[in-house]
This record gives sequence, C-alpha cells and structure tokens, in this order.
Amino acid sequence: MQNHAYSRLGISVAGAAVPSPPSSPRRAWGRRASAKGGWSARASAGAGWGGGAVRRVARAVLAALLRRQAVFLFAPLLYVAVMLLYMGSISLDSVPRIISRPAPGSLYRSPQLYTRLRADMDADNATDAVTTVWRHAYRGGVWRPCISNNTNGLPESNGYIYIEANGGLNQQRTSICNAVAVAGFLNATLVIPNFHYHSIWRDPSKFSDIYDEDHFIQRLKNDVRVVDKVPEFIMERFGHNLSNAFNFKIKAWSPIQFYEDIVLPKLIEERLIRISPFANRLSFDAPPAVQRLRCLANFEALKFSKPITTISNILVSRMREKSVENNGKYVAVHLRFEEDMVAFSCCVFDGGDNEKKELDAAREKGWKGKFTRPGRVIRPGAIRMNGKCPLTPLEVGLMLRGMGFSNNTAIYLASGRIYKAEKNMSPLLEMFPLLQTKETLALDEELAPFKNFSSRMAAIDYSVCVHSEVFVTTQGGNFPHFLIGHRRYLYGGHAKTIKPDKRRLAVLFDSPRIGWKSLKRQLFNMRAHSDVKGIEIKRANESVYTFPCPDCMCRSNKPEHSKSILAR
Repeated sequence: MQNHAYSRLGISVAGAAVPSPPSSPRRAWGRRASAKGGWSARASAGAGWGGGAVRRVARAVLAALLRRQAVFLFAPLLYVAVMLLYMGSISLDSVPRIISRPAPGSLYRSPQLYTRLRADMDADNATDAVTTVWRHAYRGGVWRPCISNNTNGLPESNGYIYIEANGGLNQQRTSICNAVAVAGFLNATLVIPNFHYHSIWRDPSKFSDIYDEDHFIQRLKNDVRVVDKVPEFIMERFGHNLSNAFNFKIKAWSPIQFYEDIVLPKLIEERLIRISPFANRLSFDAPPAVQRLRCLANFEALKFSKPITTISNILVSRMREKSVENNGKYVAVHLRFEEDMVAFSCCVFDGGDNEKKELDAAREKGWKGKFTRPGRVIRPGAIRMNGKCPLTPLEVGLMLRGMGFSNNTAIYLASGRIYKAEKNMSPLLEMFPLLQTKETLALDEELAPFKNFSSRMAAIDYSVCVHSEVFVTTQGGNFPHFLIGHRRYLYGGHAKTIKPDKRRLAVLFDSPRIGWKSLKRQLFNMRAHSDVKGIEIKRANESVYTFPCPDCMCRSNKPEHSKSILAR
C-alpha cells in the first residue's frame, strides 16, 4: 500500500517499479511510423534499398549544411569560379562587339559640315536678312526709361563714399552705376571711382581716360553729388591716405537695406568710407528709385571720353560706307574666341596633341592648379552639349548664312586676339568677305593711342556695336548684357539682337546627314525667336542694365524712406 502511494507520486523506493523518462522525439517518430506500418515501411517496400540509401545520404548532407550554415556563403564564389572557367573556354572572336556612338552634339564637326554644305550655301545667296530680319514692327518709346531731372535740390551730405572698381570695362561700369545708386540712396557724396589694376587686363587707365568726367558730374548734379577728390579737411583726419579710411568688405548681391542698416551709421560717424572691391555688391532687386539712379548713370551720365568717341564715330562712318548696298546697315558680332576663353571652356575643337598641349599650358598659366586638382573631372562632350563652348568663327559664319545673311553683308567683328586667327578666321572671311575689325578699319596711327589699353579698345568695340543694325552675341558676359540693354534704350525697346540657342546649334552642327535647306529652316526659326526676345517683358530679378523697363522706374525720384535717412 505504501509502495503503491510512492509509485503514484513518482518516488523511487526499494523494489518499486519506476517509469522510464520520455524518449527523444526524433527516435520516437521513427519507431511509431515503423510500428504502425507508416511511410518508412511502405517506402522501403516500394522504392527498394537504393531509394532509401539516396534519401539517407541527402538527409545527412542537409543535416550537415544546417549545422554549418556558413557553407552557403561559398555558393556565390563557386558560381563565379565556374562561370570564369566557362568564359575562358570561349573565343572572344565569337562575342559580338558593342559599338559606342557619341551623343548628338558632343563632337566638334563643324568643319566637315561646312565642307559638305558649302556648294549649296554659295548657290543660295539670294536672301538679304539685314533689311528683312525683323518681323515685329518698330515700337518707339516703349522701353525708354523715365529718367527725369530732380528739381527738389539735395540736402546736406552724410559723408563721402570712395569705391574701387575692379574687373574689365563693363564690370567697372557695373561698379560705377551701383556706386551712384548707393550714394544717392544714402544721400552721400560719391568720389570719382578708382579703377583697380588687374593682372589679367593689365590696363592702368583712369576714369577720365575712358569716360567724360565733366559730363558725368554735370549730369548727376541734381541727383547725386560727385567730386573728383576728397576735400582736404577730411583727408587730414586720415593722414592724407585713403587706405586709412574704414573699408567695408561687402558680400556680393547685398540688398540695399544692408547699406542703410550697416553702412550708413558708419558713414555718418567717419564722414569717409571705402568699399573695395565693389563689383556686383548690390542686388538687382532694388526699389524703383535705386533702379532709376542706375539707369541714369548707365544710359545718360556715362559717356565715353572724347578720344574714344572720336575714333568710334570714324569707324561707324567707315562701316556704313562698306555697307552702302544695304543702305548703310551693318551687323556687329561679339566673338569670344581668344586663347584664354578657349582654354577656360575646356572644350575640344580640332583635337590632337598640339591643341591639348597648348590649351593645357594656357590653363595652367592663367588658373594655376584649378583644372588639375585631384578629383576634377572634365567632360568636353557634356560641356559642348550644354552650350557652354564658345562658337568658333566658322560656326558664326554658318549660323549667319543659315539665318539669311548674304555674303555681301558688312560685318563688324568685336573681339580680342582670336586663337589661331589665320586658320580659324579663314572660313568666316570666305563666307563674309566684307568683314571688318577695328584694326582693319582704322589706320595704324589712329589706333596707336589705344592699342596697349584693353579697356579703351573694348570701349571702341562697344561704341561701334551700339550703332549697328543687328547685334549678334555668341557668348555670355558683361559686354553683351550691357550692350543689349543700351540698344533697347536707344531703339525704343526693340533690341535687334540675335542670341542663339547654343545647345541647339551644337546638335545641328554635329548632324552628319543634315542638308542645307533643313539647316537653314532650323536657323530661321532660331532667328525668329531672337526677334521675339527683343521686345519681351522684363522678368523678375533681371538686370536693369539689360532690361531698362520703365515700369520699375516711374514712381518717384527718391526712396520712400529717404526722409528718415536724411533726418538722422
């Protein structure tokens, strides 16, 4: 009885039967299946001894893999090894080659296109685009800014502003116009700007060498005080040295509000401040009164000096004589194909080792290390496709002939020293034999006083281009931007400017199968688009120097908050 009780509780006692522990599930599963005549018995009977052996081997391999899962990591390596062995046994001659074709517009093939189309071009010389180029009617007065004289007089000055204008001719022009606007806004007296000598332009010209200083002061006298030098009593405070005056380092495109909040208090305190450098230090987006002062300075006050005006008028007269068949109308082309421009663009033209060596040397000389630093990737094809390559003289000729300008069109070429001029200018002269430059129009003794001064030479080009019937710009920059705006101002809003789509040109000039008629049709459409852009409405944040829009200059002659400024 007692033993029976212990047995029920699972306690072992002497002579008592104790139940055994439960067996392993894997072993029990096999035994149950066999005992009940399950799948193992039936499978053995049906498949025989061989089938059971295969299963046992597969089961053993699978169990080993499950216990060593890292073996699966070698499977990709085994696959790659097998594929390499297989590929090594195949002859490469039997593998088809993949031909890589350059993207359209990525190569310079204009010389081949010119050679192929020249006969058709010469046969098609009937059109004369100089007299028929403009589809839109002339609109007198639409774009003329409302630059009216201020008759209210000027209050006492808050101090003197002295700026240093850096860069080339038109970058200096930006500095001058912005300085006039800032001085007028702050009710300050502007000292005639000093031109900073630059190692690239190497031009020591002063303000009076390029502009009519007396006219500049006189034209602005009712809006901004301008003096040629700082008064003696002010200079005494700074030891007669302008470099001792407080110099503002102003960020590019600063808003006019910055000058009121930061510059004006210091100006009132010091009575004389310097701002150096000053190019592009004022935002395009400014109040109407500031824009008016910019326009007044650019279109009215800045007049080239008498020597420059005299030689420019002579060249304009000679260009009109050359174009007598077109009633004195000529085309001006601004061509940027100097060595430094070609090198900086990183574009490939004729290719070859000689070109590469020359342009690599020019890049290293002008911008040491800029294009060779580690990680710098240059893709000439992509640059060309994006329209960033300067047009060659040959491409300019192809474009103009395709736009309908005949070979008797007189062309004035505004440019510096053309890269490989003898070779590159030859096709352009073949297409337009009446092409002229300041060097071919002027006598040596007439041009001698200006030859060693890049800004004065650029001023002559600027003046001749202003009076042309059509102006063609081939590259961006300050020169065409100012010139386009100046022509809009002079011609009442109709710019008569051709600004080509260089991305489209890259594709057209890289087309191996295009015919002359097809090319001409495409270029006619491009010319028509330029005609529409000549009278388009000014967009937001556009430069007032390019778009002298009257809508942003007609409200008032002074800023709305000028009284509060002057009262301080």
